Amino acid sequence: MKTVNTIDALRHTVSTWRCRGERIAFVPTMGNLHDGHLALIDEAKKQADRTVASIFVNPLQFGEGEDFETYPRTMAEDSSQLASRGVDLLFAPSVEVMYPQTRQQQTRVEVPDVSHILDGEFRPGFFVGVATVVCKLFNMVQPDIAVFGEKDFQQLHIIRRMVKDLQMPIEIAASPTVRESDGLAMSSRNSYLDAQQRKTAPLIYRSLLQAAGEIERGEDDYAQLERVATATLEDAGFVVDYFTLRNTETLNPVNAGESNLVILTAARLGQTRLIDNIVISQ
Repeated sequence: MKTVNTIDALRHTVSTWRCRGERIAFVPTMGNLHDGHLALIDEAKKQADRTVASIFVNPLQFGEGEDFETYPRTMAEDSSQLASRGVDLLFAPSVEVMYPQTRQQQTRVEVPDVSHILDGEFRPGFFVGVATVVCKLFNMVQPDIAVFGEKDFQQLHIIRRMVKDLQMPIEIAASPTVRESDGLAMSSRNSYLDAQQRKTAPLIYRSLLQAAGEIERGEDDYAQLERVATATLEDAGFVVDYFTLRNTETLNPVNAGESNLVILTAARLGQTRLIDNIVISQ
């Protein structure tokens, strides 16, 4: 695996592959890799001749008081894992390479409406940071396909919308959420949980399964399901930002009897914020 830190070196390598007619897949990450990230790499390798991964902890998607400074940075271990998985090229830029302008002068990309609900309501500016960095990375790498995880359902929705609206010739592929044996969705932030919190954390997935099961059995009082699940999580010590049913295509609230449903939740245990979702097939 080759590692580059500059845009010129990245583009030189990618252009060589493209001149050969090779298909290029891209997986952007913030590092501190786990099996969920590696599943994205495996999917990318199935979809293309060459696989590019990036590691960049993006300051634009961290709000005031969030964990940018303490976010785990494990470049040596990450690089070893990517190489063992058969990644062809790792792009690991500095903040100065990604954002040569000051934060105030940086051009930003925003997908309106859907960026300000759910996670966007509780993390103002987060999805502007995500859309901006992904747009820049797409322009730098110019992949044929990019792979993202379904765990970050709203992020996936926003990236697909950005690509469509900006008419980028990039296919966006989704990879299923990878879970621990007890159901907890894999996340770099799971390492922040203490031993007791780690025992409690899988309740977030069990609550999603419980609500999904009731809907599949015919329950259509969605507001009541949301209230019950929220109370269950709060009784267990979670601080719930939201537990909600939405339309998978629009992320709009849903009414009784609607199909194309996704249940999304975000909740905190101590200082650790966990997100998860489950799509309901009807």
